[in-house]
Amino acid sequence: MGRSPQAGLSDIAAAPGPMAFEGQRPASGGHSGGQSAAMNDHRPEQGPGAPAAIGSDPVAGGGVPAALDLRILRVNFLRGPNMWTYRSVLEVWLDLGELEQFPTHKLPGFTERLLAIVPGVGDHHCGVGEKGGFLQRLQGGTWMGHVLEHVVIEVLDQAGMPTAFGQTRETSTSGVYRMVFRARDEKVARQALAVGHDIIRAALRGQPFELKPALDALRDKIDQVYLGPSTAHIVACATDREIPHIRLNQGNLVQLGYGARQKRIWTAETDRTSAIAEGIASDKDMTKELLAGCGVPVPEGRLVDDPEDAWSVAQRMGCAVVVKPTDANHGRGVTLDLSGEAEVKAAFLVADAEGSGVMVERYIPGEEHRVLIVAGQVAAAARGETVWITGDGTHTVEELITLQINSDPRRGDTEDHPLNPILVRQEGEVQITIQKQGLEIESVPEAGRRVLVSRKGNMANDCTDEVHPEVAHACALAARIVGLDIAGVDLVCEDISRPLQEQGGAIVEVNAGPGLLMHLKPASGQPREVGRAIVEHLFPEGRSGRIPVVGVTGTQDTSVIARLVAWMLQISGPVVGVACRDGLFVGNRRVERGDALGWQVSQRLLVNRNVEAAVFESNPVTILEEGLVYDRCNVGIVTDCEPFTGAVRHDIATPEQRFKVSRTQVDVVRADGAAVLHAAHEQVLAMADLCDGEVILYGADGTLAAMRQHASAGGRVVYLEGRTVTLARGDQVIPVLNIDRDLRVTSREVPPAATLAAVAAAWALDLSPELIVAGLETFELRRPELRPDQSVIA
Repeated sequence: MGRSPQAGLSDIAAAPGPMAFEGQRPASGGHSGGQSAAMNDHRPEQGPGAPAAIGSDPVAGGGVPAALDLRILRVNFLRGPNMWTYRSVLEVWLDLGELEQFPTHKLPGFTERLLAIVPGVGDHHCGVGEKGGFLQRLQGGTWMGHVLEHVVIEVLDQAGMPTAFGQTRETSTSGVYRMVFRARDEKVARQALAVGHDIIRAALRGQPFELKPALDALRDKIDQVYLGPSTAHIVACATDREIPHIRLNQGNLVQLGYGARQKRIWTAETDRTSAIAEGIASDKDMTKELLAGCGVPVPEGRLVDDPEDAWSVAQRMGCAVVVKPTDANHGRGVTLDLSGEAEVKAAFLVADAEGSGVMVERYIPGEEHRVLIVAGQVAAAARGETVWITGDGTHTVEELITLQINSDPRRGDTEDHPLNPILVRQEGEVQITIQKQGLEIESVPEAGRRVLVSRKGNMANDCTDEVHPEVAHACALAARIVGLDIAGVDLVCEDISRPLQEQGGAIVEVNAGPGLLMHLKPASGQPREVGRAIVEHLFPEGRSGRIPVVGVTGTQDTSVIARLVAWMLQISGPVVGVACRDGLFVGNRRVERGDALGWQVSQRLLVNRNVEAAVFESNPVTILEEGLVYDRCNVGIVTDCEPFTGAVRHDIATPEQRFKVSRTQVDVVRADGAAVLHAAHEQVLAMADLCDGEVILYGADGTLAAMRQHASAGGRVVYLEGRTVTLARGDQVIPVLNIDRDLRVTSREVPPAATLAAVAAAWALDLSPELIVAGLETFELRRPELRPDQSVIA
């Protein structure tokens, strides 16, 4: 059965209508400009009992009566794929109260007040499909839940977390709506919701609202809780390869892939990064000795004990020197081009404050460069630059640094700024450089005098395409000698397009866990997708980090089906994890008692490095309240769309609404996977057109028209021929076994429909008929000779 090209979960809104929870799947990605579903804007605006525009009883400030308010009833974070979209969302239940009778065009001045606070919402496309579409909705009349949706999206966009998805839908209770929007992080989403709610109330009541402080606070929250820019970039590159990810802590430790096929990253470190190599890289003296021993050009120098020793070494070298910490990073405490006793001794004190030891090295003339090595290859390179000011005869050195350097919009403390500000009173090496020129930071240089501020400006100018092959080889060799799979190699030379030996250049440091921001957002030159190189290093072409995943949903025997599928899969070889109402299981051990349908418990299977395949039971309530724990699955089983406990709380009352919940299981089936559908249920059968992959039908009655048509068209079906489990496709019919004669226990413990569902899933996983038979013959739901914590799948 083919799939309708316009069916499926989506980031594009459905046509408006009560409880229309899903829409069309876009050809690629989401949509921009704060698009969203229109909130049933087609309903009549005039008629018996329709309210007139508010024109009386105004409150101070030109707003509307205080009784008109938008209340938030409850908020729910859906972590995984859900009936709205494939991604995590925040679902908000809203009560418009009396505002239900007043769409926006019946609230005098509301639109103007709203746009005065958040003018950007006027540019949203909305369902109109063009810039300014939402403004048309505001002017023509739309309801307040829809307005809140767009305001929250705009607030998130301005705070730096673009959010292109939102929908608002009526419930069966008049004036109550469900509004959802994309939520990468629950805490950020809740704070954005609160800001949006406050904006709506201010616009309703004609009260002032300061947007900037609210956005600043939201940006601070994003910085506190969201992934750093380097890690987020790597995750985005993994997502482009359809590699799933799980954040493992509140920082930047992220798992790419599932179970036994996972890899872990911590910014630019991976689980292939050696701790010994990191230790070597942090010891600059040891690094230099190893590199020199292998023929890599490094500057002459050694560790020193005190300022006098530093000056003694500098004298013996008889040339300009560099004084730096042995184990600091980001250039902290490094002072360049020193030749006088006072400045060398002062530089020792600066370096000593930043690290556990101090080195004195020969000064190498030229510019600093950072070459990023990933898996032995150059992924990117960046060049630094010296920083100067020019005197005007009026301002001090410190003031000139503020006016001529720190005023550069590229300089700042956030990830959006490729260059750092120069904080002269906090940077001892800058003060030494200025003092070398006979100045202090309070000095006023004469007009036209150029003053060197720093020789180690941010390495933020891309030069990847200029790297000479010999330089690339030397950098890759340095990373390999230290033992790092990902390394930031610092070198100094006049021209990176020439070999180092030819120009007296040298490698000065090899860094573990290098920053990526200079390559992602260079001050000049081309940005480099270095995360792609890291992902390809961890997952060579053809590897996705995925393990086989089976999902089961419905109300009929789903726990039994999950355990039977897992048993058949396990006897074929892999260690299988199961999360179901009977507990959490790994292999032949129950690792968690009780209901394991919840997100937190179920996700343990995907994090467990022992798990080579996983089976998850999900009921409609878990889909409604948390979403699925996995992003995609190889096999999705739907048993039925029958009424379920907990439906009333979620306003799910009709067969059509239950369909929209259960179809989530089918929507996440991979293109190379299969949906296993119970053909005896008309609504379940209708999900066949929604599946990206193959469809396998099962049912006790093989004579059903849908079963016959599917088989004749080349589809796979599983049914009972008498009491014999039978597989069929086209003219091929394979009797498997008689459930009464051949099964010792299974026929008593597993209903026939559940057996057929499990057999169909096993067939979808390419298990042979012989393995399926073995699984059915040996499966026991309970083994009394085993303690409960030992009983797992069988």
